[in-house]
Amino acid sequence: MQLISKKISVIMPAHNEGNLVYENLIKTYKVLRRTFASHEIILVSDGSKDNTTSEARRAGAVTDTIKVVDYRNNAGKGNALKAGFPHASGELIAFLDADLDIHPRQIQTMFHAMEKRDADVIVGSKYHPASKVNTPKRRKLISLIYKIILFIFFRLPLRDTQAGLKLFKTEVLKKVFPKVVCKRFAFDVELLANAHRIGYKIIECPIVLKFRREMRWGNIKFKTLYYTGIDTLAIFYRMYILHYYDKQ
Repeated sequence: MQLISKKISVIMPAHNEGNLVYENLIKTYKVLRRTFASHEIILVSDGSKDNTTSEARRAGAVTDTIKVVDYRNNAGKGNALKAGFPHASGELIAFLDADLDIHPRQIQTMFHAMEKRDADVIVGSKYHPASKVNTPKRRKLISLIYKIILFIFFRLPLRDTQAGLKLFKTEVLKKVFPKVVCKRFAFDVELLANAHRIGYKIIECPIVLKFRREMRWGNIKFKTLYYTGIDTLAIFYRMYILHYYDKQ
């Protein structure tokens, strides 16, 4: 199989993933080595209190393509992704959750879909008809309502903004990241809504998602829903009332 010629940077945010992070980094490295001519992995330890950082550095000692970024206070997944971005040098950048509920081999599938459809951003979707995910009914209903809200607010043509695998042309993130304010609950929405508004082509693709640990998100906490709603309204306010993003 011919290797993909473009260099890819994979940013993996992690918080207290010490029991799995070494294995998952090595697994990701082996997949990327077989599919891309050049790659790097940037593991960002988001205020982890366990051995996430030391285990990641242990993986980094095995190969020189793994970089580790860490900081003391937990600031959210969005903050971790932004912290990893300055260390990325690839033409493509993937966001991949460190728990590997979505296997890194799916990055290759995403790349070919991006090339075929001439897209700038491709988002893995749990709710794509071809996806293989056992999603609780309550989660599906909440996601359907949120999808409708996102389409009304931002005309965002996506069924899912939260899955843990996304692929970007680096130029998109260079343009959009400086505009992003959210660090936690609606980070993905703010990033994708701004990319869509600028005119970048965003598409979805199916994913296979296998929960490696007990599924915690079937029953979404009210606190999470509340802050996601507040953050989403704040994005709408900044975009259409303050025109904040137009000034950035």
